[in-house]
Amino acid sequence: MNAVRPTSDDLQMLTRLCRANEVPEQGVKQVAPPGKDAEYAVYRLDGEFFATDDLCTHAMVSLSYGDVEDGIIHCPMHGGAFEIRTGKPAALPCRIPLKTYKVVVVDGEVFADLG
Repeated sequence: MNAVRPTSDDLQMLTRLCRANEVPEQGVKQVAPPGKDAEYAVYRLDGEFFATDDLCTHAMVSLSYGDVEDGIIHCPMHGGAFEIRTGKPAALPCRIPLKTYKVVVVDGEVFADLG
């Protein structure tokens, strides 16, 4: 969904997360959109953007403080990991998939369908 430009009606259904230039390449940024009771992690991998819940499903710690390596986010608490693109657990002790969200970038702004 990164390459498709949404219509103005589509944009109304999406939540603005941050400016694209705020997310480091091969990195992660924590965001807390106004009106949402949760924090999210926004990733930039090879110029593509992705978003997940920010809390590790194992330890309830912020993943945005972890390390990104080869498309994987490593939890800073116990070293578990998730595939950023799919949310699939990639290393124990993580077993429950991480929630992922569809992302679009419009005019340098990152938006996600947070449902």
